[in-house]
Amino acid sequence: MAIRTKKFSRRSPLAAVIVVLAGLLVSGGSYVAATAAVTSSAKAEVDQATIDTGKKLFLANCASCHGKNAEGTANAPSLIGVGAASVDFQVGTGRMPGQASGPQLQVKPVQFKQEDIDALAAYVASLAPGPEVPTEAYLAQTGNASHGGELFRINCAMCHNAVGAGGALTQGKYAPSLRNTSAKHIYEAMVTGPQNMPVFSNSNLSPADKTDIITYLQYVQENPSVGGDELGNLGPVAEGLIAWLAMLGGIVVITIWLGAKSN
Repeated sequence: MAIRTKKFSRRSPLAAVIVVLAGLLVSGGSYVAATAAVTSSAKAEVDQATIDTGKKLFLANCASCHGKNAEGTANAPSLIGVGAASVDFQVGTGRMPGQASGPQLQVKPVQFKQEDIDALAAYVASLAPGPEVPTEAYLAQTGNASHGGELFRINCAMCHNAVGAGGALTQGKYAPSLRNTSAKHIYEAMVTGPQNMPVFSNSNLSPADKTDIITYLQYVQENPSVGGDELGNLGPVAEGLIAWLAMLGGIVVITIWLGAKSN
C-alpha cells in the first residue's frame, strides 16, 4: 500500500525583503525616469568660467540686497538653495533686479541678456542644490489639455482665475495673468513658488502633470473665447455688471423716449 507524503515548501524569510527591495527599485527607477526629462539627462557640468562671470554680475547687481555670498540681508532673502530655475524666472521676467520694495515685485522689461541670466543662474546653482531650468526637450512635450485644465482649476484657479486671467489677493498683492507667460516660466513658477505662490514639487504635481497644465494654458492663450467678448475673463461679476449697466441704460433711454413722446 502506497503512502502519500505531503511536501511542505517553506518560504525563505528573505523573500519578503527581496520583494520590498524590488518594489522600491521599480518605483524609484520610475521616478528617476520621469524627472530625468525635466533636467538635463546627464546634468552637463557648467564650466567654472560661466560661474565666475555669474558671480561678477551678482556682486555688481544683486549683492547690495542679497549679500555678497547670497546669504540674504534684512532687505532680501537668502538665495542659497533656490536653484537656477528661480533666478531664470525672476530675472528672465524682469522682476529682478527690483526697483523698490513693496507688496509684490512688478514685471518690468528684462535687464539682462539671456547669456547673462544663464551665468547668474549658474552661480546661484553652484552655491547649493535647487530646482533646475527645464530642458528644451521637456518643454517641447505636449500634454493632455483636458487633464491640465482640471489640475489647474483644482490647484491654481482660486488665485489665477480659471483661465489664467489673474486676480487680486490681500494686502496689495495679486496673482498675475498667465495669458502671455512662456512655458518655461510657467514651469519655473510651479517648482520655485515665487512670492505668494506655493511650491508644487514632483510629489504634488508630477512632471507629466506640469506638462498637462502648461498645455492647457497654451491652449487658452492660442484659442479665443467662442462665446464672444471675454470681458477680461474676470468671471460672473464683470458679466453681471455689464448686464446691469446695459439694462439700466436701456431703462433710462426708454424713460426719456416716453417722456419726449408724451410732450
